[in-house]
Amino acid sequence: MAKFDGVLLCSDYDNTIVDTAAVMRGEIEESLPGERTIKALEYFMANGGRFAVATGRALAAFASHAKNVPSNTPAILYNGGALYDFATKTLLESDYLNDKALERVQVVLERWSGIGAEAYNDSLDIPTIHPNAVTLRHQKMANTGSRAYERLTDVPAPVGKILLEGDHDLLQQAHDYLHAQPWSGEYEVIFSGINLLEITAKGANKGNMVRRLARRLEIPMDHVYCIGDETNDIPMLTIAREGFAPANCVQAVKDCGATIVSDKNHDALADVIEILDRYY
Repeated sequence: MAKFDGVLLCSDYDNTIVDTAAVMRGEIEESLPGERTIKALEYFMANGGRFAVATGRALAAFASHAKNVPSNTPAILYNGGALYDFATKTLLESDYLNDKALERVQVVLERWSGIGAEAYNDSLDIPTIHPNAVTLRHQKMANTGSRAYERLTDVPAPVGKILLEGDHDLLQQAHDYLHAQPWSGEYEVIFSGINLLEITAKGANKGNMVRRLARRLEIPMDHVYCIGDETNDIPMLTIAREGFAPANCVQAVKDCGATIVSDKNHDALADVIEILDRYY
């Protein structure tokens, strides 16, 4: 039996494995996982461990990056709205938004004209509505094409996630508005960055999809570990045997009890694997 047989490690991608914030600011063109992180992942998997990326990105936005991160399980996409196997190019599980979602969020775009949106469906070109500076930076960072639509309701279904983009104050107002609606219980509405607000189907979060992945792999939850830096990572950090966070994480992640390791630029994921090496 190998050292890490029956152990699952799930990691956020942006600002946990790579420095997406620097790319968004235009300081660098691309951020790649550090050499220490790559070697640690190779060691972990060579000794029986299972590793998965758990990202808010759409398939189109992560496909060109997946090759940069060694992995031996399907990836969690859409902030927990989908489970995709890059090895076989197969969508294994998905939780799409209901038919009313596009209409309901369109009201937000009309009420706060400074907010732009991306709608994640199965298209290789990500649908955008009222793109703003945040939208353009986000798409450049993700290295994806886009297709403009006048209204969210024009976007072809099914849609796995809507990403609202803009100034934080506007997004906070939209967040509060959405949570105040009588139908708010049908959705997950959560920040994934100061300028990014995610909307997925109720239950479509990283925590629930980590559970589903663990069941597929027949790994008990007391051998599941997760790492992430943002509010949208908290559902998986809190259901794991132990949740970890890079030192650059937001305060809400620190407050959830995550174990803090190095920051995104100092191989935080490698730190986690070194800790697991001591545990097992």
